[in-house]
Amino acid sequence: MQKIMDINSAINGFVWGPVMLIFIVAVGIYFTVRLKGFQVSKIKLWIKYTIGLLFKGKKKSVAGAVTPFQAFTTAMAATAGTGNLVGVSTALIAGGPGAVLWMWISGFFGMMTKYAEILLAVKYRKRNAEGDWVGGPMYYITHGLGEKFKWLAVLFSIFGSLCAFGIGNMTQINSIVGTTETMLVDLNVVESSAAGGYSHFKLIFGIVLAILVALVLLGGIQRIGNVTELLVPFIGIACILGCIVAIIIKRENLPGAVEMIFQGAFQTKAAAGGVLGYAMSQAVRFGIARGVFTNEAGLGSAPIAHAAADVDHPAKQGLWGCFEVFADTLVMCTLSALVVLTSGAFKGTETLLDGSQLISAAFKASFGIGGSIFLAFSVLIFAYCTCLSWSLYGLRCFEFLTNGKGGRIYQSIYCVVVVIAAIMQLTLVWDIADTLNGLMAIPNLIALIGLSPIVLKLTKEYLAMSKK
Repeated sequence: MQKIMDINSAINGFVWGPVMLIFIVAVGIYFTVRLKGFQVSKIKLWIKYTIGLLFKGKKKSVAGAVTPFQAFTTAMAATAGTGNLVGVSTALIAGGPGAVLWMWISGFFGMMTKYAEILLAVKYRKRNAEGDWVGGPMYYITHGLGEKFKWLAVLFSIFGSLCAFGIGNMTQINSIVGTTETMLVDLNVVESSAAGGYSHFKLIFGIVLAILVALVLLGGIQRIGNVTELLVPFIGIACILGCIVAIIIKRENLPGAVEMIFQGAFQTKAAAGGVLGYAMSQAVRFGIARGVFTNEAGLGSAPIAHAAADVDHPAKQGLWGCFEVFADTLVMCTLSALVVLTSGAFKGTETLLDGSQLISAAFKASFGIGGSIFLAFSVLIFAYCTCLSWSLYGLRCFEFLTNGKGGRIYQSIYCVVVVIAAIMQLTLVWDIADTLNGLMAIPNLIALIGLSPIVLKLTKEYLAMSKK
């Protein structure tokens, strides 16, 4: 077991290390420059054809597809939630308040990375045997770069189909059970599982969650889209409002929190016994890493959901990528960070809490026991939706490897794993899932660079169409 942990740690150190993080951000910078600051210069366009369309009535999708908004909420379900809440708190503990600024920077350039990968997913998608649109990095690698690069598509699919069990299933279900336990312990309803009084509930809770996941998976991509379309906007808006209210309650600490973010981002002064610039390097590393982890720009997962959108031009669906990263990182992560920094729960290098405990303490500081209930409910909804979205990602990767066969077997195993995740400790699973998630980026980023002329061509074509 120790050998596995050592190997995984070494790989993880590379895929989430300086070289890969620079590569991920560099791809976003490349598309930003080549598309002339599209995320800023065309802000009216991508707002008009994303969130602006919601005020024009609900659109129905055709058979085998979902609406552009349902594709967005399915992808958003996989990115928003525990990453915005627990992930941001983890970044603050590891990288300090300055990590937030670097999270913004990675998010800004990540808008164009996600735009490009979604555009390519729609461009190179195909119909499967059931008549559903399927696409993603494995398809634009194979049909865009060519058959000689299919080995990259196979690698991506292997990483994706395995990663879904970890980062999309076990870690999410474990988070649901953990935060629910914390809430019930705070309410004195049950004893902590550490005292041995909660294991039966975990098993029952896991079985219930597995049934709820199975009921949605049986309905395919359209049922997943229907569920995420209902739940993600609801809980997303609730989280945003909850964070805003918490910040208002602690508003006297807001100027100091903003100051900590900007000072920490460029802090080069060495701490006692430390190395000059170490604090800044940690802020850069964990800010960019957590930003990429939560918005998934460059990892190649979200395009799998967007490929099913009923849309008339690839670039039009790509606009949702800009909005997705903006909403996830520049809005939700920012608000979450400010809740923590204004609450008084963050004690800098002396913070003894982990990510989930810190965000819980921050909400409690503003809402008392109600903060724990609010957090548990938010994680429950977000993590459930994430589990659904990643089931789709894993399934599409698995079907690519098996030529569309064995899908039901994969989904059945996925539901069984839900129960297992509810009752076990997942330290090693978290670490391995984190590594697999990072490995997905390598073949995807290679494809994005190789197919960049297609992105530029289709963007130019779409902008000419939009003017008419």
